[in-house]
Amino acid sequence: MKILHIVAGDLTGGASRGAYWLHLGLKELGIDSKIITNSKETFGDKNVISVTENKKSKLIDMIRSQLDMFPTVFYQNRKKVIFSTGFVGFDFTKTREYKEADIIHLHWINNGFINMRHLSKISKPVIWTMRDMWPMTGGCHCSMECEKYQFGCGGCTQLGSSYGYDLSKIVLNRKIKYLPKNIKMVGISNWLSETAKKSLVMKNFDVKTIHNNINTKDFYPIDKKSAKEILGLPIDKKIILTGAQNVNDIWKGFDKFLEATKWLDKDNCYLCFFGRLGTGIIDNLGFQYMNFGFLHDTISLRLLYSAADVFVAPSLMDAFGKTLAESMACGTPVVCFNATGPKDIVDHQLNGYKATPFDSHDLANGINWVLDSPEYTTISQNTREKVLGCFDSKVVARQYIELYKCILK
Repeated sequence: MKILHIVAGDLTGGASRGAYWLHLGLKELGIDSKIITNSKETFGDKNVISVTENKKSKLIDMIRSQLDMFPTVFYQNRKKVIFSTGFVGFDFTKTREYKEADIIHLHWINNGFINMRHLSKISKPVIWTMRDMWPMTGGCHCSMECEKYQFGCGGCTQLGSSYGYDLSKIVLNRKIKYLPKNIKMVGISNWLSETAKKSLVMKNFDVKTIHNNINTKDFYPIDKKSAKEILGLPIDKKIILTGAQNVNDIWKGFDKFLEATKWLDKDNCYLCFFGRLGTGIIDNLGFQYMNFGFLHDTISLRLLYSAADVFVAPSLMDAFGKTLAESMACGTPVVCFNATGPKDIVDHQLNGYKATPFDSHDLANGINWVLDSPEYTTISQNTREKVLGCFDSKVVARQYIELYKCILK
């Protein structure tokens, strides 16, 4: 069984990281797994083939990325969020790896990496793991309150468009036209799968759920006191951690966390942040804090998750919530809203707290519940057990192997 994964983006982070961890899990279980990617980092893995291996190919990849975004410049009122077209890309069907593969496994394919038209050329069984909403929408990666993807898009709110036939309509129609009819769609959360089933693009496809995976060999608990000392954090305060690749994304709900701090003890709590974040607004909260910025390496993340007493994930909409599972793998309880992808990860008052959507006061209640719980040690142990049982890379890889076997029958 030869599996070829198509993965756009940096394999060290974001949606692509989960795809790489799945690849490692499959390799451990004896599966012939390969990746074609545009990631600059391949970890010295001979089974990871990057199309950006020299200056010329890097330039071509950069041009594709710019061309993919170019049509959005005609929408001057568009929101400053990621919007992908799938108009240009690398034709992986011409590669030796494609010709040798038994199954093509798509993951996150954006930023000009894959042209939707090339998907119609796939003559092999194909799986697409949806790592955000893009596969079902007219270009946005997170639809927020908009449900036009259910009916055909057009008049796109994220583009600031008032026209029925706009870029979002064109992008969505191309998906309907070029998606292989035998494709198997996989959502990384129950919410994402159910959302896909309601969409115009996916309504006639077979959609199932296989949760995102975490490499628990990279994320594991470190003694909390030691982790705090290494990072220079106070031992005598409760560490409240929040963060994402870009906490300013509208769907990350950072404003809900800021509001929740009104009900937290400024004398006993110390705030920590990671990701792209402007600190001006934090200075006015009255808390001591530390901003670690964008963390590129697993070691720093593992230390920070382990040092925290609670991780807060205030997302309004999230396909899964990888940072939640990473934190739990390090033995740190999570507080989130009982909505979208994260509600699959946290078990209420067992390994964390699921607040009423999208109530900042209840989010604060959850933070205080975790910090003040006399059963904190047990709750922390439960977090690691949940991840090992449900989201470990080998656990998830076994589920994919069963799916591969089914579609090869």
